[in-house]
Amino acid sequence: MASEFSFDVVSKVEYTVVDEAIAIAMKEVVNRYDFKGSNSEINFDKKANLIMLQSSDAYKVKALYDVLLMKISKRGLPVKNFEAQKIESALGGTAKQAVKVQQGIPQEKAKEIVRAIKDQKLKANTAIQGDALRVTSKSKDELQNVMTLLRAGDYGITLQFENFR
Repeated sequence: MASEFSFDVVSKVEYTVVDEAIAIAMKEVVNRYDFKGSNSEINFDKKANLIMLQSSDAYKVKALYDVLLMKISKRGLPVKNFEAQKIESALGGTAKQAVKVQQGIPQEKAKEIVRAIKDQKLKANTAIQGDALRVTSKSKDELQNVMTLLRAGDYGITLQFENFR
């Protein structure tokens, strides 16, 4: 009796850790000399998966983004999943920047990953399930080969593996 083994490929960002990183970044910004009087702020909209950075000028917004990225990476969050947009001018002579938080695997990336697995002719089936991938095989070794392949590839987002069965 041969049983099927499987695992899920996901790309997740823990929002509680993002909140923590933002709080620590703001604490640093408040105490830094180069941010004195700049009214810099970082807001996180969880529903829109968007972090808004705002400060007195474009240079300070870029510095704010660098501080935030440093705090995010120190917390072990996947930096690839944070995509900075263009810095824009805002009201009152200030500047702002949106940072998209990529939650889940986008459809085109999922198709690219499935194609990469098929191109290697691995004996594993891959199914796209919403913003995750399910990989199944009769052999645990094949699943290990798929994981090795996915770790080696660069898909523009950080991949995690879970639900081993």
